[in-house]
Amino acid sequence: MDHILIIGGSGNIGYPLVEYLADRKDITLTLGMRDTEKENERFKDFENATIVRFDFLDPTTFPEAFEGVNKVFFIRPPQLAKPKEDMAPFLSYARKQNIEQIVFVSLIGVEKNPVTPHHKIEKMIRELQIPYTFIRPSFFMQNLNTTHQEDIRKNHDLFIPAGNSKTSFIDTRDIGEIAGICLTDNQYLNQELEITGSQALTYAEIAAIMSRVLNVPITYSKPGLLKFRRTMIHRGMEKEYVNVMVMLYLITQLGNAKKVTDTAEKVLKHAPRTFEMYVHDYKDSFL
Repeated sequence: MDHILIIGGSGNIGYPLVEYLADRKDITLTLGMRDTEKENERFKDFENATIVRFDFLDPTTFPEAFEGVNKVFFIRPPQLAKPKEDMAPFLSYARKQNIEQIVFVSLIGVEKNPVTPHHKIEKMIRELQIPYTFIRPSFFMQNLNTTHQEDIRKNHDLFIPAGNSKTSFIDTRDIGEIAGICLTDNQYLNQELEITGSQALTYAEIAAIMSRVLNVPITYSKPGLLKFRRTMIHRGMEKEYVNVMVMLYLITQLGNAKKVTDTAEKVLKHAPRTFEMYVHDYKDSFL
């Protein structure tokens, strides 16, 4: 029987993962959360899940979170951009617990980009010799209804510095299901899975799809990287988080986000969600 620690279970990937594993009688879930009281109500119907307090920056929360656990799933919180400081203690503790598998949501193309936090975390996990599965997705569709929601709702505009490049978006609900499959099928142990949607789109094409589905004209203003950075910092976003975003959009401009793979379909045993499906499902977030 597997006992899985899920860190980030309330997020766009973590919650679909919890839903996927919730009915499994052979699995026990521990959900590591910073704010346990806030999340208790949301997860009360998941009988195989227990919520405990967890904070990457507070090692005193590690023992309870790891109690009886043999597998771990985690996502890097966007505000934690210094892996040697904010991830190394957690990973070292996991190694001491003889964890059988860590599933980490990384980033497509990360093996070619050593300056990203994702690359450094992957390297640490390998150096610690923890059995792993690295899920390397392309850009999340849900970035639009979170990070970029304000511009879409208020200005009906995609304020995104991606130039004319293409991006092979994937829905985070598909990522969550893929993570659940990887945690319950040993064939994905010590594998790196590059997962994308079934097509690559420019942001002009994305704006056109959103305009059609939402029945509202959506534009793509195509800001430069520096203008985007200044605007996001002015809005109050953490500088280090914005710097990572700028780096990722630079990678996009260079054409490194357009890769399309069939890995998601092979793991899921069905086609991943299309961008049209995503916009339809999240209509209320944009209007």
